[in-house]
Formats: sequence, structure tokens, C-alpha cells
Amino acid sequence: MKMNRPENNTLPRVVVLYNDSAGLIKGEARDMLAERGVIACAQAVAAALPAAGYQAALLPFQGDVEQALAPYSPRDWVIFNLAEGLEGRLFEEARIAWALEAMGYRFTGADGDALARSTHKAQAKACLAAAGIPTPPWRLFRHPDEVAVAVPAGSSDPAAGPAATALSFPLIVKPVAEDASLAIGPEAVVHTVQALRERVDYVVSRYRQAALAEQFIAGREFNISLWGDPVEVLPLAEVDFAAFADPCQRIVSFDAKWEADSFAYRHTPVVCPAVVAPALEQAITAVARRAWAALGCRGYARVDIRLAGDGTPYVLEVNCNPDISPDAGFFRAAQTAGYDYTAMVARILEFALKAQDE
Repeated sequence: MKMNRPENNTLPRVVVLYNDSAGLIKGEARDMLAERGVIACAQAVAAALPAAGYQAALLPFQGDVEQALAPYSPRDWVIFNLAEGLEGRLFEEARIAWALEAMGYRFTGADGDALARSTHKAQAKACLAAAGIPTPPWRLFRHPDEVAVAVPAGSSDPAAGPAATALSFPLIVKPVAEDASLAIGPEAVVHTVQALRERVDYVVSRYRQAALAEQFIAGREFNISLWGDPVEVLPLAEVDFAAFADPCQRIVSFDAKWEADSFAYRHTPVVCPAVVAPALEQAITAVARRAWAALGCRGYARVDIRLAGDGTPYVLEVNCNPDISPDAGFFRAAQTAGYDYTAMVARILEFALKAQDE
């Protein structure tokens, strides 16, 4: 898609803000692959902005975001916000967005409230359930001792999830407040109480947070990219798991996202546009739109959906500010819709300028 290039002096200057962590305070050493991925994304965005007519400054930060931004007045600069926080600290992404808002900046993507809701998987699922949006039943475990001799049937804990009575194996166990498939691999799908207990112990001890055990849905997986106001759905994408005979290994694992030499990375291609019947596409799109609204998304987001055997589209995740690297799924969907990388970046920025100027 071609763009008219306006004069630089007619547009605000743009700070491309991103974190540059020297290490991690939790998790596995290899998680730095995901942490470093934001650097390549920021470089790509900063390279695209001048082609769209914007003057851009690439700003990594390794300490206080407030101090890093001190030379850039909110009167003169808008923030292309790619910041996810430093060293894997919990909820830094939301705090940074709250700080940007408090300092008076216009910035791309979701606000702090939506980022906080979507980052905390149990709270996100509670929002989805309250809105009547299908999401797999779940239970939150803060300690391996909470795993009983059988999968718990009901709980007085509201964080356990309203459908906890329906839990049955297999389950997939995730850190409650991570993204980028951290701690997700074949061993995250458990089939016994003992395996559940061991995986909860791993998440709690290694990632220093509660573990969310969720009903594993063995079915087709779709990524739905959305943006704008009113929200527009980009072409659907489907993860191709044909190389995996075992349905319980059909997951978008850490390897599949980040380990370029791994079997999972090389054998989980994404088909975009997805090959779906019109009725199914309509159903998936409708659920994704409702999920966007329920979480309060803004700017751009991605909704991950699994299709159950009975045809129910279950929302697994709502990802505010998803990866927009040139090799990431969001750009794949935008490209399928006719946007080149520069046009996609410019449009994301324009959404922020329009929404926050009103």
C-alpha cells in the first residue's frame, strides 16, 4: 500500500521507546531471546517512521522511564510505545503506560488499565467470562500444596474461575502474568495430579508468581489481529500443527516462537489468510471483537482463539500491544490486508494521534 509522504514539519516527532535489559530477575536464561526481540522490533519501527514522514528518535532505557524521557517534551514528541519493562519485572508494561499518561504524552497502543487486565491471565479470563465470552475453565494455584489429590471441583476463591467445577485433564499450566510463551513447552501440558503439582511448583519457584491451570482445548488455533476505532479485524491467521501427531503437543511453545533451530519453530507455520468457512470466520471474528471490548483494548491487539470439537471458539489470550516485528504475526495479517511495513507502523501511530487529540 502506497502512502503520501507529508512534510516532516507538519507532524509530531516520535520517540520509539523500548526496554534494553541486561538480564532477568526470574525465569530461564533463554527467556532473554524474547526480551531482546523488542530491540529488533524497535529498530524496524524507527527505520519505518521516516519513510512515513516522521522524525524518529530511538530511545532504549535501562532505568527509570521518567528520567529517560526527560529530554523529550510531551508538547513536541509522541511516544511509539514498545516498552515492556526491565529485567522481566511484573506489570512494568502497565506501569510505563500509566506513567506516560501521567506525564502528558500521547502514545501508541493500550492504556495502563487494559495492559494490566490483559497481562494478568486470571483477571483477563474473569473479564471475558463476565462478558459471556467463551474461555477455557481454569484454576489459579499460588503454591503446589494447593493441588489436591484430585483436580479441584469448585472453590470459594473468585480467582479460581467461575467454571472451576468443569476442570479435567489434560490441563495446560502457565505463569499467570507472562507473555511471549514464557514457560510454555510440551511439559506445560499435564495429565495427572502429580504432573500438575510439579508444574505448579516450577512456575511458582522459577517465575515467582501464581500458576494458571487451564483446560487444554485440542483444536485449531487462530490468531486474530485487530486495530483502530471503530475496531477493524485484519485477515485471520491459523497455526498449522500438522507436523505434531499428538494433539497435546499442538501448542505455540517458547521454542516455536523463539528457538529458530528447533523442530517446533520450523514446523509451526502460520497460514494467513486462514482457510475457513464464512460462517466460522464470522463466529471467530465476532468473539474476537467482543474480547477486544471486554478488555478495553485500544490501538492494536491480537486475540488467540482455539476451536473446540463442538465448534465453540474459546479465547485463550488477549494480547494488547502484540509484537509488530517484520516477521511477527500482526504484520503478516496487515500485509495480507494490503499494508506494507511502513504503512502499518504509520497507521498504528495515527490511531494514537487521532484518539488522544479528541
